[in-house]
Amino acid sequence: MSVSIFDSFLTTPDMIAVFDDAAIVQAMLRFEQALATAQAAEGLVPAAAARAIGAVCSAQLYDIGAIVTAGRRAGSLAIPLVKELTKAVALYDADAATHVHWGSTSQDVIDTAMVLATRDALQLLDDGLHDLSGHLLQLAARHLATPVLARTLMQPAQVTSFGFKLTGWLAPLVRARARLRECAGRALQLQLGGAVGTLAVMGENGPAVAARMAADLHLKLADAAWHTQRDEWVRLGLEVAVLTGSLGKIATDLALLAQGEIAELAEPSGNGRGGSSAMPHKRNPVSCMIALAAATRTPHHAAALLSGMGQQHERGLGNWQAELAEWPGLFLSAHGALNALNDAFAALAVDPARMLRNIDALQGLVFAEAASIYLAATIGRPNAHALLEQLTQQVVATGRPLADVLGDAVEADPQLRAKLDLAHLKSLFDPVAASVPAHKLAARQLLGLRDRAAELDSVQPLYK
Repeated sequence: MSVSIFDSFLTTPDMIAVFDDAAIVQAMLRFEQALATAQAAEGLVPAAAARAIGAVCSAQLYDIGAIVTAGRRAGSLAIPLVKELTKAVALYDADAATHVHWGSTSQDVIDTAMVLATRDALQLLDDGLHDLSGHLLQLAARHLATPVLARTLMQPAQVTSFGFKLTGWLAPLVRARARLRECAGRALQLQLGGAVGTLAVMGENGPAVAARMAADLHLKLADAAWHTQRDEWVRLGLEVAVLTGSLGKIATDLALLAQGEIAELAEPSGNGRGGSSAMPHKRNPVSCMIALAAATRTPHHAAALLSGMGQQHERGLGNWQAELAEWPGLFLSAHGALNALNDAFAALAVDPARMLRNIDALQGLVFAEAASIYLAATIGRPNAHALLEQLTQQVVATGRPLADVLGDAVEADPQLRAKLDLAHLKSLFDPVAASVPAHKLAARQLLGLRDRAAELDSVQPLYK
């Protein structure tokens, strides 16, 4: 396939190559070769004809541009391709040419070609997920005890651990890798049904031909033709869309944490990466930009797949063709986002000191809830709430830390001083101590994610 300069900016050459015109045509020819070979094995066509057909099933032998142009007029890429294949076979064996594409239909060859291409695309995604999960696993283990501000509704909330945040980014990726494999196990199946899905031309030999073809192409043997039953296929596409959404979430958080005013994280720099021609002080998060752009486009592709499911009778008019056009876009975006984030996380700059400074800059207000809970056990919840509300106003007005203001209030009140452990109260303002609950939760979750990732690494997916 050809992509615009702006499309290529948001994806990778490897994924473009998977859905390139030549790759799809070669996959279609692979179908034709497997069909003829299987039919010869079942005695439906002469073995010599199958060999003759297979001998010219190489995309390099054909004018792919001309086939694509003719396909627009014919309404299907398969029609001019089969015509050119038939001509090529006839040059060597006129009788063999009569057996080309026998018993199948255009959608059989195109759908199966897309399945073969998608298998390669899924391998690229699996490899990328392996790498990104590995980066996140290492970072999360390293920063389990690193305090950082949690932020809700785009505002500072309480203290969590950076490892907890990283684990939250990692978990959907491990799940996505597993679910893509599960969906692929059902969706990567041979399409072979003939004109109306019944394999009528091949008679009783049809199922055996299909079984041989599926084995030859290393695809699942479908229970029946799925020309207009697109549920498993679309479900696979939607899993790719969900993955891209998860990548967009990571890119959003990373971009926000890389803002100059926060500066807790930064993408790698140097060699012209992320620079600004007019503002040399800038360090633009280009990986986040690519991932966010890819994620922004993805819902439209996913919606188009769902819109195309209402296909008419045994063969769809327009909706199947729309699905074909939208399908590669899902994978182009997903791999572009994955590749970009792998670039970022391979050398991500983490600034724990800045994370602490951002916590300290809030004068201890993020610890107010913990202090209020401790006070409530002694003076009751309403009194504790009223006291903290009064003291936080003082903090805002004076700029003094809440720990100091609260300590002064306790020292000035004999009743409070007698009942409270001032040392323990001050410990509630320790960022490292405040991050411990998140630290413990993340550590437990990280063990399970590491085991699941290792399990996925040890098992060869269907598409390898």
